[in-house]
Amino acid sequence: MKAIFLLLWLSLMTLSATVISTGAQNTKAYLSALQNKNIAVVVNPSSTLNHQHLVDFLQSQKINIVKIFAPEHGFRGTADAGEHLKDGVDLKSGLSIISLYGKHKKPTPQDLEGVDIILFDIQDVGVRFYTYLSTLHYILEAAAENGVKVIVLDRPNPNGGRIDGPLLQKEFRSFVGLHPVPILYDMTIGEYALMINGERWLNGGIKADLEVIPLQNYHHGDFYTLSIKPSPNLPNDLSIALYPSLTFFEGTNFSVGRGTSRQFQLYGAPTYKDKNFSFVPTPQAGAKYPKHQGKRCYGVDLSYLDAHKEHARGSLNLAYLLDAYHQSSDKKGFFLNKGGFFDKLSGSDRLREQIMAGESEAKIRASWQKDLDAFKAIREQYLLYP
Repeated sequence: MKAIFLLLWLSLMTLSATVISTGAQNTKAYLSALQNKNIAVVVNPSSTLNHQHLVDFLQSQKINIVKIFAPEHGFRGTADAGEHLKDGVDLKSGLSIISLYGKHKKPTPQDLEGVDIILFDIQDVGVRFYTYLSTLHYILEAAAENGVKVIVLDRPNPNGGRIDGPLLQKEFRSFVGLHPVPILYDMTIGEYALMINGERWLNGGIKADLEVIPLQNYHHGDFYTLSIKPSPNLPNDLSIALYPSLTFFEGTNFSVGRGTSRQFQLYGAPTYKDKNFSFVPTPQAGAKYPKHQGKRCYGVDLSYLDAHKEHARGSLNLAYLLDAYHQSSDKKGFFLNKGGFFDKLSGSDRLREQIMAGESEAKIRASWQKDLDAFKAIREQYLLYP
């Protein structure tokens, strides 16, 4: 009997030792630095610790928060992708909210007047075209220009363990991609902040006064389930795992399920009629005006896939995009706006040209390899975890 209890105790101790703890939960590492300072926070609904929002926790600790900076989708996380957000006041905390989306992507000197520290705590998904990375960039840049320190509370990468995709070329920089990295880069947001700073990617090569509060018990490639949706149209583990492969369709005439209950778990279009599966996008929270609203789209349902297996595949899946293009009855209209947004997502015009030329997936992948090898060498310098 004693042996059984001992084994159970050892199992529980092993389990507790391997639970991933976020930077926000590591309060001893940053609370003292915030005392008697004016703090601005960059937060959204994912900014929690122990089921409490970071803003509420900090206020309970008598930390002087002076304003909230909100990224795409807003502080409460209900806005559509790309929706213009207005500044306002959070009714619960009474704090001013400044939107960092639309034309006002970067804090101004006036926004940072009197601010001593910017505390950044947002869950991203480890994919280059997720706009929270661009918000991080502009926070670091504005802080460096105005002598404000930045503390990033690190969070896991739910798409960790995968490095894949074309590198972004500088002439295709936009808010859905500012840095010469592949689509999947296998870094936490804290490590990514260190890379932005260390590689001097900020305007004029300046560097921010940056501190990263690390995760505990994290390893690259760990499967990590997000307890809160990182954005309105990524509802579960599978959508997050498929997001890097399916987001290409945002630059085409295909829907990725916005306006359905299976966002980023299916794809289709009215011109894809040889498919048995179909769906009709309708307005809903987070997708007020979905692509092909009210129209029947024919396509492929991926919601049966196993999220763990998709995470473990280690790469993008180009088969969806290639099949959709070659089977579409409207190749001329497949890429929207002459391919402009698709090119921003992929990082150059090369992938679009390769698809139109009929190149195989193997040939397309081979064209990425040299850049991926060079990126891995850069990435290695900024890793905080095994």
